[in-house]
Amino acid sequence: MIFEMGAKLEGDNFDTKKEDKKKNSKQTIESKNKHQLVFTFEKRKGKPVTLVGRFYLIDKDKKEILKLLKKKLACGGSIKEEWIELQGDVKIKVKEILQKEGWKFK
Repeated sequence: MIFEMGAKLEGDNFDTKKEDKKKNSKQTIESKNKHQLVFTFEKRKGKPVTLVGRFYLIDKDKKEILKLLKKKLACGGSIKEEWIELQGDVKIKVKEILQKEGWKFK
């Protein structure tokens, strides 16, 4: 063979897949009344952030809850793992909104 260095191009398989960077953790999906949600409050770069969490739901349901909270509170937010992050100190308002929807808190 003329070329020894570089990729080996013999055969029909050319594996170009990248490994999944996301961890495929098995989540247990629970109903609303079995969740015991917890609040944490942080300051990131001087700005207040409210974390509501451990939502053990499928991604679609988490996104719907986030959408509801962002709409009712008129603030920004995101989902990180099982936690929902909301901009500002909105703990009391979030608790009221989610209790009306049937969620429980510690």
